[in-house]
Amino acid sequence: MKYEIKITKTTCPKERPQDESKLGFGRVFTDHMFIMDYSDEQGWYNGRIVPFGPLEIHPASTVLHYGAEIFEGMKAYRGATGEICMFRPMENIKRLNNSAERLCLPQLDEEGCLDILKTLVELEKDWVPRADGTSLYLRPYMFGNDPHLGVHAVHRATFVVICSPVGAYYAEGINPVKIAIESQDVRAVRGGTGYTKCGGNYAASLRAGERAEKNGYTQVLWLDGVERKYIEEVGSMNVMFKVNGKIITPALTGSVLPGITRKSCIELLKEWGYEVEERLFSVDELFEAAENGTLEEAWGTGTAAVVSPIGHLFYNGKEYTVSNNKIGALTQKLYDNLTAIQWGKAEDKHSWLVKVCNG
Repeated sequence: MKYEIKITKTTCPKERPQDESKLGFGRVFTDHMFIMDYSDEQGWYNGRIVPFGPLEIHPASTVLHYGAEIFEGMKAYRGATGEICMFRPMENIKRLNNSAERLCLPQLDEEGCLDILKTLVELEKDWVPRADGTSLYLRPYMFGNDPHLGVHAVHRATFVVICSPVGAYYAEGINPVKIAIESQDVRAVRGGTGYTKCGGNYAASLRAGERAEKNGYTQVLWLDGVERKYIEEVGSMNVMFKVNGKIITPALTGSVLPGITRKSCIELLKEWGYEVEERLFSVDELFEAAENGTLEEAWGTGTAAVVSPIGHLFYNGKEYTVSNNKIGALTQKLYDNLTAIQWGKAEDKHSWLVKVCNG
């Protein structure tokens, strides 16, 4: 089904950034945003694209008191021939609905949601940057909006999509990062919300990230919340390791986010003939591989960076160097192939791109 979308164009268009090398991430926003309301009685209604601006919500709104909120992160790219496409948007929409189910938020019709995204991106197509490595970041999010206090399933909700032109994640080239294994805080537990994209997961990760940064590390490597021994994610990304020629990545046990970039990497790796193991992978096994020389490469995967090579790992007072603190050959190959598909520089053999419009 398609949702009705009323479009009200801004009468005061913003000046678009002239120097796309200084876009950064999430600091500049386009002229318009999409908003749609939900109630148990009416379902989803009043879909509208309006000028970008503040939201007005009730002071007792569910999201403010009980954290009923989910979101997604995805991108639209200006391809080599000028076409504007999104990368695997239905995967994001399905994951959004999975998150909604866990947090008792209403479901979205998948095709209808895709139509919303395409309509908004087409309206904002001039905001899709042209410089190499840049893109239009899309942030769909949903929150509970009942105007009264009380812990209960959501009866009113709001769905919003905002857009932000973003710069190349690696403005100065891909540099390996330093990672500390987190031994105090946990990101999520099985049975909780770890497999969803909800704000609470990210808020709970901030303290450990701050500690790591103060000690000279870029991010943390999370361990499971029960036995505190199995690797789960790195920062806000999925993580992969090349050990003795095999690829090992934590299994999706309910506390690990099912990343779209993760899924894409696994599909490419298998096509290239690599054995990919999705399983429990202990920190002891990881550091045994680091000590005996079989840990060949390590990298994170996610929408923002695509891949992020890991050059150093710190745990229990010891630091190990991975791949001579350089991006490994396989990590580079994954980055090159995925970005070539995303920006229309290579054949899209998997039909991962969804065309929005001509640029």
